[in-house]
Amino acid sequence: MSVGLTVVHRRYVPYSHAHYAGNLVDGAYAVAAFGDVATEVCIRTDGDEGLFASYSDVQFKAPMRAGDVLEISATVTRMGTRSRTIDFEARVVCRGRPDRSESAAEVLDPPIVAVTATGTVVVPAT
Repeated sequence: MSVGLTVVHRRYVPYSHAHYAGNLVDGAYAVAAFGDVATEVCIRTDGDEGLFASYSDVQFKAPMRAGDVLEISATVTRMGTRSRTIDFEARVVCRGRPDRSESAAEVLDPPIVAVTATGTVVVPAT
């Protein structure tokens, strides 16, 4: 059974993705990352990339900024015949510190939970 399987990706948020004042990045950046990590979940559970069917909940809890390092996790919470329910979390684990210098950054301990979601993926019948 794959309930409880967790997959984690990390990615740097490039400055080219900043769209708003303060180098803010739109929430769609995290949602796209959730799709990538869900693909790996489907490959690991079913040997197929699967398809995203829906989100039942998306919560934007804290800002994401260009220069952040995000840790995106996906945990399988339910396995149906062809559907899988997955809980997602995007955490900021490192953040730039332009107040100190142009290239300064720090590790955040604890990380900042920026976005959470629950989604459903479907895989082909076997």
